Amino acid sequence: MMKLTVNGAPSYCYTGGKTFDPAKPTVVMIHGVVNDHSVWGLQSRYLANHGWNVLAVDLPGHCRSAGEAPASVEEAAGFIAALLDAAGLQCAALVGHSWGSLIALEAAARLKERISHLVLVGTAYPMKVSQALLDASLNEPEKALKMINVFSRSTLAAPPSSLGPGTWIYGSSLALGRRVLASNPAVNVFHRGFQACDRYANGEQAVAQISCPVLFLLGSMDQMTSPKAAQGLIAKARESGKKVEVVSLPVGHHQMTETPDETLAAIRDFLRR
Repeated sequence: MMKLTVNGAPSYCYTGGKTFDPAKPTVVMIHGVVNDHSVWGLQSRYLANHGWNVLAVDLPGHCRSAGEAPASVEEAAGFIAALLDAAGLQCAALVGHSWGSLIALEAAARLKERISHLVLVGTAYPMKVSQALLDASLNEPEKALKMINVFSRSTLAAPPSSLGPGTWIYGSSLALGRRVLASNPAVNVFHRGFQACDRYANGEQAVAQISCPVLFLLGSMDQMTSPKAAQGLIAKARESGKKVEVVSLPVGHHQMTETPDETLAAIRDFLRR
């Protein structure tokens, strides 16, 4: 792991168990709402052991990172830019899931040639959140956690995953959400993150401004960010002349744990190109 001082606050980055090596290419992995770096468990470890520096971040105000939890996609993208500066990186690949995909997109639009690859996992634009979920995340976060963990899954009995045989994916995700919420008693990061997704309005402009190839890694059974809701962004990227790849997996919103090997293969193969 690494702790970097970003915008005056200590920020946690999981490195996949390897020491950061400035001579290697780097991939920054960005989690979604009520998640942390651990959602990238298999993917981060593999990449760290196969030629990449990995910085799987906890966003500010989440778990092991201090600082003010971002209230918008734009604020979080500013954090990613500052993180690259703090790590001394002139170039990196960005991989983001859900809210993290919007953050990665916005950061790539700002950083232009400093981003070598962009991977958007479980993305949609606009990423609208239902009023019922917004209200529940604010007033009944435990109820909202259960709601999203049902909506996010293609099955409640997932096969052996990145966490190992016998893992209860639904239960472990609930536990992670509770841990993230408890890590910041000053701010409801659940509601704040959902609001940031719901209010983000710069997606099409951002995808037109990126300078790198982009991979859309979607779940065909995703009820949180429907693959249909990513089509406009995909079309805009192609219209803008970007190199675009689309991979669809028969899974819900949490590709990293429900189809960990296939998700890793798609990311790995894209980063190699």
